[in-house]
Amino acid sequence: MGIVDSYRLRLRRKRWHLRAFRRRHELRPVVDRTSDLRRTDILLFCTLRNERIRLPWFLDFYRRIGVNHFFFVDNDSGDGGREYLAQQPDVSLWTTKASYARSRFGVDWLNLLLRRHAHGHWALTVDVDEFLVYPFSDTRPLRALTDWLDTCAIRSLGAMMVDMYPKGRIADARYAEGQDPLEIASWFDGGNYQISRNPDLRNLWIQGGPRARMFFADAPSKAPALNKVPLVKWHRNYAYVSSTHMLLPRGLNQVYDSGGGEKASGCLLHAKFIDTFEGKTAEESQRQQHYGREYAAYDTQPVLWTRWSEQYVNWRQLEMLGLMSKGNWA
Repeated sequence: MGIVDSYRLRLRRKRWHLRAFRRRHELRPVVDRTSDLRRTDILLFCTLRNERIRLPWFLDFYRRIGVNHFFFVDNDSGDGGREYLAQQPDVSLWTTKASYARSRFGVDWLNLLLRRHAHGHWALTVDVDEFLVYPFSDTRPLRALTDWLDTCAIRSLGAMMVDMYPKGRIADARYAEGQDPLEIASWFDGGNYQISRNPDLRNLWIQGGPRARMFFADAPSKAPALNKVPLVKWHRNYAYVSSTHMLLPRGLNQVYDSGGGEKASGCLLHAKFIDTFEGKTAEESQRQQHYGREYAAYDTQPVLWTRWSEQYVNWRQLEMLGLMSKGNWA
């Protein structure tokens, strides 16, 4: 990379930091337990709105794999979720009534909190319907993975988002609070993915799966991106650019081996398509705070399951299908 390109990207990163700093007055602390943080804690960052029903399982899942402290930005929920989170001893919580869209879909808020609190920590940034699966996640805690990444001087872990869905109608996949959503949305597309490389920021760009074939069949190139870099050994100079799809400095995006080998990677199992989906779609279509074309496409509720669908078993299945890799972590 030349001097001009390097300088351009540095200015771009400073601009994201400045944007985040200007949003600081939009966040009101509800409960701040950051004084309890230890240097080695693994942190999780998340924005949400009206997701109370999902919170017990989400917290339990990430506590079990080894997250030590949670940072939430609540975007003006009215379902009791904010009150529930405030009672959790390992949660720090901020709330805001500001525009989700004008905060670059929450990225500015999270960049601010990451810069303030995550420096020197492994930080996991996910949505409340995303569940990280990584090599040996059935037997090894997240700490084992981050320790190995530290030993290998690897600063970030890529994860492909895999949309999960039920076998029948989405509206019939009834979800109960505290339930594992993958019990009712246990199917996914084992193929049907397209991968390209972004030469500017070096990240992979992955599209496909059920959303591309059902909601964006007429324009697959406009389907949502499935590439993410959710786990990063954070430094205060880092910044997410677009959700967790890519970061600056751009070296953090090279979560694949360009020499023909494989780097360790994970999957984010995306449990969006359960019976709460219809209500969320109607709410967000009215609020118009998300990417417009995506939520406009969700007006219909087809059955996503096909005879080619795969039922989720474990991470090894995802590895065999080429959706993730253990690299040289044996």
